[in-house]
Parts: sequence; structure tokens; C-alpha cells
Amino acid sequence: MIKEAINYQVPDLHGYYGEFGGAYIPEMLQRNVAELKEQYLKIMAEPAFVQEFNLLLKDYVGRPTPLFKAERLSVEFNSNIYLKREDLCHTGAHKINNTIGQILLAQRLGKTRIIAETGAGQHGVATATVCALKGIECIVYMGEKDIERQAPNVARMQMLGAKVIPATSGSKTLKDATNEAIRDWINHPNDTHYIIGSVVGPHPYPDMVAKFQSIISKEIRAQLKEKTNSELPTHIIACVGGGSNAAGAFYHFLNEPSVNIVAVEAAGKGVHSGMSAATTQLGKQGILHGSKSLLMQTADGQVVEPHSISAGLDYPGIGPMHANLYTSGRGHFISATDEEALDAAFHLSKTEGIIPALETAHAFAILGKLNLTPSDTVVVCLSGREDKDLATYMKSIQTPL
Repeated sequence: MIKEAINYQVPDLHGYYGEFGGAYIPEMLQRNVAELKEQYLKIMAEPAFVQEFNLLLKDYVGRPTPLFKAERLSVEFNSNIYLKREDLCHTGAHKINNTIGQILLAQRLGKTRIIAETGAGQHGVATATVCALKGIECIVYMGEKDIERQAPNVARMQMLGAKVIPATSGSKTLKDATNEAIRDWINHPNDTHYIIGSVVGPHPYPDMVAKFQSIISKEIRAQLKEKTNSELPTHIIACVGGGSNAAGAFYHFLNEPSVNIVAVEAAGKGVHSGMSAATTQLGKQGILHGSKSLLMQTADGQVVEPHSISAGLDYPGIGPMHANLYTSGRGHFISATDEEALDAAFHLSKTEGIIPALETAHAFAILGKLNLTPSDTVVVCLSGREDKDLATYMKSIQTPL
């Protein structure tokens, strides 16, 4: 009897990737989520939707983004290293791939008000950008702590016409901003669409966001074919918080067993330091923000406050797709500390002339841990640019004596 191949890309009808996913939501959200679940695949398949989405990705976002061979890094690590330049997207990160898709979807559902949560601010900026383009009201919830450390992105959102509302409870970071956004959606079910920025939340969000972000790996396959005569790398590497850039970079390689899927989490001050966001190393099964996944929690189920130098990675959970990749063994999960990420950011800057976002720097921090060989073709998803993190980088630059 032939064993049926596992499909790691898409969840089952109930939104589960293996044992993770689903929709654990209060009754007051049932209608909102049910409407999305019934409509999203149908709308995304409509020729007019596909045409508008692809045109905006091309002419507004600037896709396809380049796949750049990092010659000096390749020599250093004795392999062939390519960088998928999502940092060159309009707004400076991959997040806009998803916000364009979801706002086009929201318009077709008759919604006139958009809400979003944001951590590093990239998703908030991407949401505000497309809302400005389409003339739609935009409210962004952001942790008070993140507002302080990501001031440039707060200013961008405000310039774009969005209302930025601070989340002042708990750790005052992404988790708390998400709680506030969900509360808003419960109170405004008729006219509001909630754009979740990562592959988290109740079904159908993880699948929907992954599908919109999958353009990244679709392009990588075509670009690798052109450059190397093979569509498949030996390794695909991405940083993971909730996991949207990773889901996009991994998507079209998940069912290719020869491709090593490498996800890099934020170890913070150290995995077991008490100040970390390495969910797969520290978490156990639990429910957060509407889905079952791996979750950093205490013995009695209270969410543990995560820590990372990077505002986009300090999330106590992980998308259910990634939880399944971890527990099934399909994905290789590694973590990088704050210090390793900072070192990697400066190293990439001085080696290739590209300054990455702090989130992205985590992906580069583990290149030396992979035992690469000259026959390896490695693609790193360079998910975002540096400008939002300049204040952190400036603190790390030692003043010459």
C-alpha cells in the first residue's frame, strides 16, 4: 500500500495543520470568521481579483523582488548563498503582499473600516499604505512599548492617515495589541475587516496569509531556475515570529523533501534565560488568539511574556503551519540570540552592503551553524530593511576613541 504524501502547505477543512490550527473563538466572532471562511477561497480565485492583485504587486509593490547572489557571503560560508530581497518591496518588507490581498478581499465583502495589529510596525505601515491607496478608514493597534522603540513606523502610519492606538496592558507588545484588535472586531462586526499580519489567528487566517505571501517562494523557484538551472535550493532560511515571511518563503518548497526548511526563532538573552521568544524550544500546546499552536506558557497555562531585541519576533506563539513543521520534523528550527542577531546585521552590512531589519538579521546569524558545502544552494529570505531599527543599531555602534 502506497503511503499518501503529507501536504504541509494547506490545512484540512477545519483549518488544522496536523494537530495545530482550528478556530477557537467567542460566539460574538463566529459570524465574522464564518463569512471569511465561506468566501475567501472563492474571492481569491475570481479572475478580476487575481488580475487586480497581480497588477498591484507588480506596479505598486515592485514585484518580482530580486534574488541576489551574495558573492562574499558565499565565499565565506563555502556555498552558494542567494538573498530574496523582500526589503525592496514598497514599505520596506514583505508585509504588503498580505495587506493588498486582504484589503481587496475586504472590499469585495463590503467592509469600509480596516483594523490591524502590529509589532515592529511593518504590518501597520503596510496596512495603512494600502488603506490610503484605497481610501479606507484604518485603525492600527500597537503595544505601547513597541510604539516607543519603533517611532519611525508610528510616524509613517500617521502620515498615511491611520489612527494608531496604544495597547497599554500586559507586556505592551504584539500580543496585547492583538487582544485589543480582537476586542474592536467584536464590537464592530458589520463594517470592519481585521487584517491579521501573520500566519496566526483562527482559521482561515493562517491559510489566507500564507497564500498571499506564497508569491515569495513562487518567484524564488522561477528565479533559481534561471540562475542555477534548478528550481530547488538545498536550504531555504527565514526568521520566524508568528511566521508570515517564513510561510511565504517556505510555501512552494514544503512538499519538496530534498529542500531543507530552516526557521530561525529569537532566543533573546538566551533560550533558557527567562527573556526569550524561542517558542518551539520553550512552548507547549495551547490556545492563543483563536488557534491551537505551540505557546510559551506557565504550568497553569498563563502566557509567558516573550523577549526579543526585535519587535517583530517577540511573540509567545507561532503559526500553526510552523508548529506542524516543527513537531513533524519537516522543518529545522534554530534560534539566535539578540547579540548574535546584532552581530549578523553588522556583518551583512559590511559584507554585502545591505543593512537588514533586526528580524531578518536572525536568519543570517545561523549560517555558520549549518555545515554548508560548495554543492549547497542556500536562499535566505531578506524580509525587511533597516530603517525602523536604526535607533537600536546606533546604540550598538561604539564611538571611536
